[in-house]
Amino acid sequence: MVEQNRYPLIKVNRKNGSERLHNDVKETSFQLVDFWRWSSSDLLSNATRGVFADFDVASALGLADSVRSEWDSYDLKTSKGKRIEVKSAAYLQSWSQKELSKISFSIRPSRKWNSNSGKMGNISERQADIYVFCLLDHLYQRTVDPMNLSQWRFFVISVDVLNQHCSGQKSISLTKLLSLNPFEVSYEGISDCINQIA
Repeated sequence: MVEQNRYPLIKVNRKNGSERLHNDVKETSFQLVDFWRWSSSDLLSNATRGVFADFDVASALGLADSVRSEWDSYDLKTSKGKRIEVKSAAYLQSWSQKELSKISFSIRPSRKWNSNSGKMGNISERQADIYVFCLLDHLYQRTVDPMNLSQWRFFVISVDVLNQHCSGQKSISLTKLLSLNPFEVSYEGISDCINQIA
């Protein structure tokens, strides 16, 4: 007998930002967009920059009109079923730095999480078909702007190449990544490149 989850997956509805905080009977003056401004304005922060890079790639692929699924085993899925993993790095952080950050991206294999069943798979492997490495390649604090897509470099590579050359690795340096000859593309070239690899 298959055990059913007592609490199935909750469908998330896309918000527009104008929704107001409220209690049962009265709305407050705060809208959801106020929370977004409060929580996500620091686009240089590691956590927010990573989600922003996901959005960059999603928007380039025409996939930004849905809702991000935080716990899937990969970041995006194309209309042709290709699973995309997005990773980001930057030389500049929002905290005080003695020197620029060294560039490294996580490529750690993981066990597949199924959000419908709430169960973890048994095999640890890289879950995506294609990786997009997003580097905020700007060195000057006064002018760094993560929303300026020309400050980013995008590297696209098949998971087969990573598995062949980095099978046991949990991270990859920029130098090592470049030695694997990834496709380097502009924001506008992400979609065509991924379709070409697919």
